[in-house]
Amino acid sequence: MTTLDRYAFFQNAYFVDDVEVACRRWNELFGAGPFVVVPHHRTDHFDYRGTGQEADVSYAFGYLADMMIQFIQQHDETPSIYRDMYAAGEEGFHHVGLLVHDFGAEFARLESMGFQCATRLYADGVDAAYFDTREANGCFTEIHGDPPHILATFAGWRRAHELSRSGEPVFMPRS
Repeated sequence: MTTLDRYAFFQNAYFVDDVEVACRRWNELFGAGPFVVVPHHRTDHFDYRGTGQEADVSYAFGYLADMMIQFIQQHDETPSIYRDMYAAGEEGFHHVGLLVHDFGAEFARLESMGFQCATRLYADGVDAAYFDTREANGCFTEIHGDPPHILATFAGWRRAHELSRSGEPVFMPRS
């Protein structure tokens, strides 16, 4: 069997009712963040299970040690990988994320393992895909390209976490 064992998880993602409330809670409880909030995110190209339906979602990203924490809030009832798992008012763990160098090869690898790509998108100069791996791990698995500009962005967010202290702002601007 072919595996994705060469990659460590870089991200744990949670579906929540309110990204800002989730950021504050995680900051207070674990010291996570600071967080970057991306309200009503839009992509350049989007495919959900063979359709162009793109839900209205907001994201928040921050670090807890070396792990990126992502919160996702869906503002509508459009079919999505989030609504595949959670109805309105429900919250929970949604996906693990892997940064991959050869996006095409890893996409093909997951398909060859029998997993269906539920969503594929291109935004901010980066390819990403969410595979429905719930039968294997109870959640979705995201593969995310690793071009230099995105690695630099993530490194900046991680560094902000390393330098943050209790009582400092929970949110930082998106650069």
